[in-house]
Amino acid sequence: MKSVSAALRRFVESGSSWAALPFFTDGSAEAVAARVDARIAEGAVVLPEPDQVFRALTLTPLPAVKAVILGQDPYPTPGDANGLAFSYVGKRRLPASLKVILAELPGADPDRPARDGDLTPWARQGVLLLNAALTVEAGKSGAHLRSGWSALTDQAVAAVSAVAEPAVFLLWGAQARARAALIDPERHGIVESGHPSPLNRHRDFAGSRPFDRANDWLAAHGRAPIDWTLGGGAAA
Repeated sequence: MKSVSAALRRFVESGSSWAALPFFTDGSAEAVAARVDARIAEGAVVLPEPDQVFRALTLTPLPAVKAVILGQDPYPTPGDANGLAFSYVGKRRLPASLKVILAELPGADPDRPARDGDLTPWARQGVLLLNAALTVEAGKSGAHLRSGWSALTDQAVAAVSAVAEPAVFLLWGAQARARAALIDPERHGIVESGHPSPLNRHRDFAGSRPFDRANDWLAAHGRAPIDWTLGGGAAA
């Protein structure tokens, strides 16, 4: 049986720069992994696959971070999530929140909506796509939000803030915006807006141009902009 504990050991042994966070050194990670594995042993279908749980940290090492996007938890349908916040690799139409996000891509054409929801190209460019919970249970959105993963999210945000290289934080919705308190605004950019969910009654994400604003900030602080292009009909 695949386990999150085994995936955790492989991640730590890989020498990742993130493995120096207290979450991975003080026993917190082992405790969270054990709780998740207990749910697997009880018959719960935990998502994503264990080998993808730490994928956001693996693809985007701490020294490489240029931007941070925070999500809540993985998609709760098997096959949809790949370990990156908001990233979708399922076979159905894109999730509603992701469609709203991709509509804000620079040069997005409303007549040719994006069809590719895999955000791996962003992660490889230094965009940390980190959820507040790295696991979820099938059909139970939010099931692991209180499992202890949030300490990792807080520490990762604080760690990016502590490094000298300028980065920009894209904070969408109340939960993400609450972590602005962990960020040094004298050294890093903060681009805030409402949550992209269609259930957001304030409708204050559409038109906020988060990607353009992030690239403008990076360019103004001597860093190359991010190519936010995705395939399948996204802006060229």
